Amino acid sequence: MTPGAGEAHADPAPAVTSELRIPDPSLVLLVGIAGCGKSTFARRHFRPTEVVSSDACRAMVADDPTDQDATSDAFSVLSFILDKRLRRGRLSVVDATNLTRDHRRRYLGLADKYAIPPVAIVLDLPFEVCHERDRRREGRQVGVDVLQRQRRDLDRGLAQLQRDPAYRVLRILTSQEEVDAVRVVREPA
Repeated sequence: MTPGAGEAHADPAPAVTSELRIPDPSLVLLVGIAGCGKSTFARRHFRPTEVVSSDACRAMVADDPTDQDATSDAFSVLSFILDKRLRRGRLSVVDATNLTRDHRRRYLGLADKYAIPPVAIVLDLPFEVCHERDRRREGRQVGVDVLQRQRRDLDRGLAQLQRDPAYRVLRILTSQEEVDAVRVVREPA
C-alpha cells in the first residue's frame, strides 16, 4: 500500500504477489469495462489525491456520478485537473473506462506535453464477473447492453493497446486473483 493512501487493505494478502513497477511520476490509465474493479484498484494502490475519476467529475458538475448527460463537462473537468497535476510532475491516475484509442489519446497528449511516462493497467476480467458486479451496484448500474458494448470496445482496443509504443508499462490482468496479487512499486522516473 502506498504510504498515506489510507487504511491497510482488510483482505488477507495473496500467497504470491506480483510486482507492477511504475515510474513516479507517471500517468496511469486504468482500462476496463464497468464493474471490473478499476475504482477499487485505484483506492488500493494510489492516494485519493492521485486519482482523477470520471464518476467523481460527473458528480462535481451534476451532483450525480451516473448522469450521462454530464459526461462532456465531466471529462473537461477531468482533463483540466490532469493537465494541472502533470504540469506539476505529479503521479496521476485516470479512473475511467479508457477503452478506445481516441479516449486514451487525449491523456497521452498531456503526458507527452509534460514528458511524463504513460502506464496502462488493463483489468480484463471475465464478462460474467463484471455483469454480476454491475447488477449488485445500487444506483450505479450501467446494464447488460452497455457492458456488452464496452466489452466489444475493449476486445477491439486490446490489440491496439499492446502494439502502442507510447506506454512505458502495460500490464493486463485477466482474473481477480491476478488483480489481488499485484503490488504497485513506484520507481523514480
